[in-house]
Amino acid sequence: MKKVLIIGATSAIASACARLWAGEHCEFFLVARSEEKLELTAADLQARGAGRIHRYLMDAMAFDEHPRMLGHCLDALGQIDIALIAHGTLPDQPQCEREVAVAIEQFNNNATSVIALGTLLANHFERQRCGTLAVISSVAGDRGRGSNYLYGAAKAAVTTFCDGLQARLFKVGVHVVTIKPGFVDTPMTQGLPLPGPLVASPARVAQRIVQGISSRATTLYAPGFWALIMWVIRAIPQPLFKRLKL
Repeated sequence: MKKVLIIGATSAIASACARLWAGEHCEFFLVARSEEKLELTAADLQARGAGRIHRYLMDAMAFDEHPRMLGHCLDALGQIDIALIAHGTLPDQPQCEREVAVAIEQFNNNATSVIALGTLLANHFERQRCGTLAVISSVAGDRGRGSNYLYGAAKAAVTTFCDGLQARLFKVGVHVVTIKPGFVDTPMTQGLPLPGPLVASPARVAQRIVQGISSRATTLYAPGFWALIMWVIRAIPQPLFKRLKL
């Protein structure tokens, strides 16, 4: 039975992944900041065949709480086979441009807290010498765009951090996978003018994530066609790229 830690467990993508793992009767340690949503998620997974489900309330921005959370997780699970870091927010780019405090808060939520948790988990996995650390970044981190460069900068930091973790941890048998979703139909993106054909369901993205973790992928675009899209976007010369409305 796999033992799975999910941070940001009530997010649409994370809960969709958990449903797939529940079908394999995995045991879970679920971390989220909303008690009501956490209870609903746990009940749904239990109904789908999950093993034991442990719940932990934590805001990922509460950095001092991270070690305590991990301690409770290890007490409950014994070891971690898969850890998925899936929390984050979608910043209001114009507000981030106007208010420095908001820009810093959003960067910390989407990058600094992920790096803090990733460091803590990497140290654990290094001692454990097995397991998978999966981190949700974004295609937005592949190149800064005028419409969301604060979010993109945070995700670029996460992606580069994960690249380094891969180089560090593969030597001890630990797998690190960087997950780069494109547009996903989630509460976080509701109301945004997204191009319909490029918008994927959380279930579709989750299927690719779970399969990618199983096959030990290192960088995982979800859906896979985003690898080609981002290759094209990265190839556009900067003098032209800065004039595009992207």
